[in-house]
Amino acid sequence: MNASPLPDRFRRRAISPEEALGRILPRVNPLEAETVPLHDAWGRRLAEAVAAPHPLPPFRRSAMDGYAVRAEDLPAADSPEGVRLRVLESLPAGAVPRFAVGPGQAARIMTGGMMPEGADTVVMLEMTESDKSGGLDFVRIRKNVARGRNVAGIGSEVAAGTPLFAEGRRVGAGETALLAAFGFANVPVARRPRVGVLATGSELLGADEPLAPGRIRNSNAPMLAALLREAGAEPVLYGSVSDTPGEVESLIRQGLAENDLMITTGGVSVGDFDVLVDILARWEGETLFNKVTLRPGSPTTAAVLNGKLLLALSGNPGACFVGFHLFAAPVLRKMMRMPNPENATFQARLDEPFLKINAYPRYVRSRIEMRDGSAWVRPAGDDFSSLMTTIAEADSLMVIPPLKEGLERGTLVPVIPLGEWRSGSA
Repeated sequence: MNASPLPDRFRRRAISPEEALGRILPRVNPLEAETVPLHDAWGRRLAEAVAAPHPLPPFRRSAMDGYAVRAEDLPAADSPEGVRLRVLESLPAGAVPRFAVGPGQAARIMTGGMMPEGADTVVMLEMTESDKSGGLDFVRIRKNVARGRNVAGIGSEVAAGTPLFAEGRRVGAGETALLAAFGFANVPVARRPRVGVLATGSELLGADEPLAPGRIRNSNAPMLAALLREAGAEPVLYGSVSDTPGEVESLIRQGLAENDLMITTGGVSVGDFDVLVDILARWEGETLFNKVTLRPGSPTTAAVLNGKLLLALSGNPGACFVGFHLFAAPVLRKMMRMPNPENATFQARLDEPFLKINAYPRYVRSRIEMRDGSAWVRPAGDDFSSLMTTIAEADSLMVIPPLKEGLERGTLVPVIPLGEWRSGSA
C-alpha cells in the first residue's frame, strides 16, 4: 500500500532570514512626504536631506562672560601692572554693539553677546578688575590672553550649506535643537505607515473578557500595536477572528486595501486550523516565502496582493515578537526612508553557556550588559516561543548559529539591539 502524498502545507521550501528579507524589501517603496510643525516632528523620519541655510553662529559671538578687547592692547605677558582699558558699553546677548572697539578700549560682554567691530578676543570676567574714574568705566587686565580666545567666529560651528541630516534621519532632541536654530519651523517628514493588525484563532479572547476553559486572551495584537508605535507607524487594529477561512480572507483583503502594510498573527503553521496556508494557496496574490530557517517562527510567511505586502507571523508570542523585528521593522524603516533599513548588529560575549542544539539559527530574546568595556549578553529567560515574560525583559536578540554542540561562556555572538539600544544609533 502506497503512502498518501503530503499536503502542500507540509511541503515548504525554507529560505534563510537574509534571503527572506531580500525578497521583501524590493517590494517596499518609501512613503510620500508631508510637512509638519517642528514641535510635531519628534520621532519622525526626515523625508529629505537638510542643509544649513546660513552659518552658525551667524555673527561673531562671545563664548564667555567678560570683556571684548583687542589682543594687541593686552600685556605681552602676565604682569602686576597689566593694562587699563576704557569700557565703552555693556553687551548682553541679543544686543547690537553701538561702538567699535579702538586702541585702549573694551566692551563688557555676556555669553552669546555679539562681538563689536575691532575686538578680536574676550578676557574672562574672573581675570579682570573693574573701576570708575571721572564717571567713566574702566577694566584692568593683568593676564596675557591669546588672540581669538573665547570668541566663536561666523560659521565656526556650521558653515552655510553644510549637510545637517540625511534623508531618513530620526528627529530627536538634538536634531530638533539644530532645526530650530536654522529656522525650520516646518519640517518635511515621511508619512507614518498605516499598518493593519489582525489576530487569528478561535481560542482568542479580548483583554477585557473573563477567562474561559481552553481560551486565552489576545496578547499578540496589542503587542504588535505597541511595537508599531515604537517604530513610528500608525497601527490599525482589526481585532481577532476565528479560524474561518472566508472571514479571515475578507479582513485581510480589507486591511491590505486600507493600509500600507498588513500584519497577521497565527494561522501560518501546519495544523488543521491554520487557515492562512489555504488562503494564500488559492488567492491571486504572490507568495514570497512560507518558511524561514530560523527559530522561533519558521512558518513566517510573506505575500503581495495588488502591490501591498502581507506579513503573516506566528501565533506564538515569542515567535511573533522575533518575526516583527526581523521582517516588519526593516520594512517600516524603508517606508520611512531610512537608507539602511536592515537590522544593525554588533558582537557581544555570552554571559552564560548556551547548550541548546539548533538545526536553524536561533534568535534568542536577550539582555545586554556593558561590563569592563565589553558587551555581554544573556538570554532574558527560558527560550520557548510561547513565553511572554522574556519579551518584557528583552532589549536585544542574540543570534545563535546552527549548532551540533553548545557554546561556552565568553563566546562572541552577533546581537541585534532593540528599543533604546537601537535608537541611540538610529
